[in-house]
Amino acid sequence: MNTAAATGSASCRFAHYFVVCGVDTETGLEPDDGAGCIYVCEAVWWEPVSGGELGGEGFEHSPVRRSFKSKVLAHYPENTDRNPFNKDAVNMLCMPRGLSFRTQADRLDPQFHSFTISFDDGTRSYGFVHTFYEEVTSPQIITAMQTLCQMHHSLAGVSGCFGCVGSFDSTRDTLYVSKALCLVTPLPFLQASRQFLVQLHQAVTSQTAPPLPLESYIHNILYEVPLPPPGRSLRFHGVQGPILCQRPGPGELPLGEYPLGDAFSLLGVDNMVKLLTCALLETQVLLYSSDYQRLMTVAEGINTLLFPFQWQHIYLPIISAPLHHLLDAPVPFLMGIQRRDGAQRSSLNLPHEANLCFVDIDNHCVEAPEDLPQFPDQTELIQELSEVLLQFGLPPQGGVIAKPTTTSSSSPRLSSLVLEDLMEDRRNGNLGGEELAVLERLQALARRCGGGKMSDGGKTLGHVFEEEEEELKAAKLNIQLREVFAGHFAAMFGRYDDFVIHSALDLDSWLSNREGMFNFDKGSFLSVQPTSHLHFLSRFLETSMFSSFVDGKVISRWADREPLQQLFDSRLERERLYDTGSEDSCGCLYRKCTTLFESGQAIERRLLKADHTAIHPHLLDMRIGQGRHHPGYFPKLQADVLAQAQNTNKSEPKRSTVSDQSGVDNEQRQKYTFARKNLRQSKLLDLTPQAITQTHREFVDGLLSECRLKTKRMLKERMGKESVELGQGEASITGLQENTLIHGLCDLLERTWGHGLQVKQGKSALWSHLLHYQNELIIGAFSAFSGSNCSDQRTVDDGALPLRGLLVQDMRFIQTMSEGLSDVGQARAWIHLALEKKMLSQHLKELLTNQELLRQLYKPHAFLLCEEEREQFLFHLLSLNTVDYLCFTRVFTSVCIPYRVVIIPMKKLSIAMATVDPWVCVSGELGDSGVRQIPKNTQEIFFQCKNLGRLSTLQLGQENSGLLAKCLIDCVMVYNEITGHTYKFPCGRWLGKGVGDGSLERVLIGQLVSPGAEEDAGRLTGTPPPELASPSQSVRIVLGSLGIQEDMREAVNNLVKHFHKPEQERGNLTVLLCGEGGLVLCLEKFLLHGLKSNRLFQRNVFVWDFVEKAVASMETADQMGDLHGSILTKGPPCDLLCHYVSAINASPRNIGKEGKFQLFVCLGIRDRLLSLWLPLLADCPLTARTYEDGALLRDRAAVHSLSRMLHTLNEFIITLETALVKGVDL
Repeated sequence: MNTAAATGSASCRFAHYFVVCGVDTETGLEPDDGAGCIYVCEAVWWEPVSGGELGGEGFEHSPVRRSFKSKVLAHYPENTDRNPFNKDAVNMLCMPRGLSFRTQADRLDPQFHSFTISFDDGTRSYGFVHTFYEEVTSPQIITAMQTLCQMHHSLAGVSGCFGCVGSFDSTRDTLYVSKALCLVTPLPFLQASRQFLVQLHQAVTSQTAPPLPLESYIHNILYEVPLPPPGRSLRFHGVQGPILCQRPGPGELPLGEYPLGDAFSLLGVDNMVKLLTCALLETQVLLYSSDYQRLMTVAEGINTLLFPFQWQHIYLPIISAPLHHLLDAPVPFLMGIQRRDGAQRSSLNLPHEANLCFVDIDNHCVEAPEDLPQFPDQTELIQELSEVLLQFGLPPQGGVIAKPTTTSSSSPRLSSLVLEDLMEDRRNGNLGGEELAVLERLQALARRCGGGKMSDGGKTLGHVFEEEEEELKAAKLNIQLREVFAGHFAAMFGRYDDFVIHSALDLDSWLSNREGMFNFDKGSFLSVQPTSHLHFLSRFLETSMFSSFVDGKVISRWADREPLQQLFDSRLERERLYDTGSEDSCGCLYRKCTTLFESGQAIERRLLKADHTAIHPHLLDMRIGQGRHHPGYFPKLQADVLAQAQNTNKSEPKRSTVSDQSGVDNEQRQKYTFARKNLRQSKLLDLTPQAITQTHREFVDGLLSECRLKTKRMLKERMGKESVELGQGEASITGLQENTLIHGLCDLLERTWGHGLQVKQGKSALWSHLLHYQNELIIGAFSAFSGSNCSDQRTVDDGALPLRGLLVQDMRFIQTMSEGLSDVGQARAWIHLALEKKMLSQHLKELLTNQELLRQLYKPHAFLLCEEEREQFLFHLLSLNTVDYLCFTRVFTSVCIPYRVVIIPMKKLSIAMATVDPWVCVSGELGDSGVRQIPKNTQEIFFQCKNLGRLSTLQLGQENSGLLAKCLIDCVMVYNEITGHTYKFPCGRWLGKGVGDGSLERVLIGQLVSPGAEEDAGRLTGTPPPELASPSQSVRIVLGSLGIQEDMREAVNNLVKHFHKPEQERGNLTVLLCGEGGLVLCLEKFLLHGLKSNRLFQRNVFVWDFVEKAVASMETADQMGDLHGSILTKGPPCDLLCHYVSAINASPRNIGKEGKFQLFVCLGIRDRLLSLWLPLLADCPLTARTYEDGALLRDRAAVHSLSRMLHTLNEFIITLETALVKGVDL
């Protein structure tokens, strides 16, 4: 075993600081900022101040039950380089509720909790606090407390209550006050720090003096105990026994000693997975518990489970009352507040709840935000975690109260040096054979007999062994639970580096263009993921933690990789070496972690045998009389000896050495680290008014910057620029990614409207503001209405109130939606609707015009009261009007929408509409409206039906079949009265018998006219083609053969590209089949080419006439036996051709010749027959008589080429709209 010593470098030492906090007898009692009453003890008066859950303690409590300011009484050393001592922050976190007073009638159990302090570069220090009660000996403090108690009783109307709970009488009561001992370390050495502090306190309470002055042990741990080397364990000595700490090796998960078993026991597996999901998606997480250590246990547990990712935002697992202003933070956070006695969840007035995950630890409850996606393979993951917990005897369902954080019996106390050495030898593996057998018999005997105390305040031998076993068990459970999650992340992101984009030449150019660069191909990554994972992954890829993770991969070209990323990458490489499966990872089944046993073995080896031993504590150069023992009182430490060695090495390395990070390229990495941080973590704990103002100023700037980046990203994605800039050809965005970006915008608006909010209805800050605005308008309208001459006798119910603009109309529609939406849901629906209508910026601008209402609802530092930033915010939102969204139409699919349909005839023949009796049936992505009869002598109809989605087709027909009932229809317009979208369905043909093709029913293809025509198939390609429309008579011009064949290739190619896109990106198939430039029209042109006309003045030549005649000639020839010896051979394709044509002709629908040909092509493509029918038509004897010599249908090469093109469509499953095939059963 090696003996280790700490060098002069603070970052190589086990501990940075030792701190004592408590009551300062010189300044007396001072009011706590978080208390509900203000005390001025010198003047012996008090003034009640209103308090609440977040504001402090109520006036009804006795002064003994109230809090007072604590002070840092001593800290050693004075400072260390790279880690300056933050006196106010450490004091606040050591004693978050200030000083607590007790009497001998109260429980005086010591308590333990920990905390963490984050630095601007992302590193953290950990504080471990042992709080105990010490008898007050200062006469001034005792007198002040008694005076306050007397005043409280007299003003409360209570007399003679001395001796009651919370009362204090100096003549018969003993007054105690809390004192905290704290150890600040660079790594989370929870167990070792706790044992050291407990042993230190037990030495103070013991009647016998410790072997050495306390200064010797404190000096030893501050200056002589080093950090254990990676992969090794270290033993050092506390006051009453040896203490062991260990550190994982380079290939193991980072140090994490906070007991995950306790976190899972408190919340249960399901809730822990839900909480981790919220943390990964960077929602605001608020922990709530009466126990500070529970807050830290859950927070640190979640933090360790994030590997290989790191939390990038505010991280304060414990915030005291003076820090409650941080709950206003409009950014993701992970914070914890203490539950006051008897307080309920409803008493918390939280400004942000729309995207808040509220974790009530004591009641084992997790309230997640709405629409939280399921974690990938959640069921299988929960099952594996449950199996691990059951192996260690813990119930997976949770709800188990973890052991209290009192520390009266937390570490072994052995008075016998022989037994101490024996225990050390067993721990270090130096016992063997006979000695080990004797020790095991002693252990068994101690367990059977219960054992007596070894000495005053000591422990039985059996208890010592049990504690060692429990510590080992907790450590193995920790590492196994973490390995399960680490293995799952490795499976999810095993090939992430294949999608990282390296586009910059050097780090400086990358940093200068950071905002405009895309470092990860999200679309390609999502395209290879299982469908069930997409909802979670699409949102996770937008988080700061994933962005930072990818950034780390990019800058690893110029600087050392971060330790966590280096570890994760090495694990992925190792897994790839052993992965012999050939199937794609996205199709693999859930795989359980296979390294649980090995990971447990490594930590067990270190805990059972120490690799190194630190220098033992020793006598210091102290004057005679110093370090004297006073049982029950922590002494005033000698600063002169504890300040030694603090400057033994002035050139201390950076704090990053704690994380095993090489310093070769740290300057490059630090350049990136500070470039990406926009919130100074170190300033969050500064309670000066200037610092708080500056913090909220940074929040305002951060919101504005986030709005600019989000709108820019939405514009780039929506306009398809990202993929084009990357040279990847066609730009596209899936509906899932679009929904994710809009969800992020909703979250941003909620956080913006929640910043500085002081009056709120419900959980949504934005919807609360909208409701207040609506109420203000209604009240103003009532006032104006009642003060005017109501001669027209209008009523409020008639909708005659002069409510302003479309904002309130949209609100009213959202409020009447029958979807059972919560406040948060209604706010999101309103945002979706305003975004689709291109009214979001205008609506919000109108909302913010009521300055008086803003001042009532918001605090002065709120973002919405910063006029310049607010205007810029609205300007960025205004830029979203340049692109089109159908986010409301496609998300809220079950809402009832009012539609208006208008038939527009040709102007010269508009009078002919009086002779027809038309009907329409509108179809969209989500269904159809059913047949709607248009009232006689009108050209429009208004109806409501379930949301049809984006409209695609419209069936137009008439019931009157008389020869006079005919009209020439120009187009049909359909208006969505809610979203304002207008669809145009071009027609340009007759409707009626004896004219045109004699059709009484037509299927028209629609195009979005307003607010823009860039949608679906058009806009989802790099060079958007014009929206396809119904073919009209004006385009029926026979083109040259080359142009026709080129159009045919383009139509088939569009269909092939349609099916090769992810399902969310596909456009409207009906448009590609039947619209302008679609397959039907192109094939019609092909068959019209060279077709002879039998009539001299025939203007309309219909392909369906030729198809019917060709089929008739085939059937006749078959019956007469003329097919024998012909090129045309009888077979299934010929039979099916005749059968389909007969079925189409037998259809009850009067769709005309053009409609029949369209149906013929659609059915042939659907059933994979069209490529077989074309050669049959070309080889039919009738073709030679009907077509000219140069016709395409008589060109064998052209027919063969077209048949091959159509054959490529056979590999796709084509589903036709009901409107196209209605009435034909094939």
